[in-house]
Amino acid sequence: MKKSSSTVVADPCPCGQPLAYAQCCGRFHHGALPATAAQLMRSRYSAYVRRDEAYLLQSWASSTRPTTLDLADDDGVKWLGLQLLESQAGEAGDETGTVRFVARYKLGGRAFRLQENSRFIREQGAWRYLDGEVSEG
Repeated sequence: MKKSSSTVVADPCPCGQPLAYAQCCGRFHHGALPATAAQLMRSRYSAYVRRDEAYLLQSWASSTRPTTLDLADDDGVKWLGLQLLESQAGEAGDETGTVRFVARYKLGGRAFRLQENSRFIREQGAWRYLDGEVSEG
């Protein structure tokens, strides 16, 4: 009988990639720049999970960035997972890109899905979140 060898990642990244947080989104939260809009989107999801308000503000486009965030208002939200549905442009050489995704979360014992079509732009060579169309269910 053959045993399956599955690798368990210590401190898995919240974005769902099969990497440890430090090798995945953690490096962006500590100064590395995402190479694509999809990487930025994943790193922003992880920042919401980890309640990293500073990274979220820093990775927001200057034209749409709020003055402050208060993730303490999200008390009780438990993020369950992220699924990328589609990505357009947002690669090296592009100035804009879009990423459509679904994020699942639980609040007050009920499960919810947040679907967003996010728009990203490059500012001073770095990808930034511009805005998005959200639908919840």
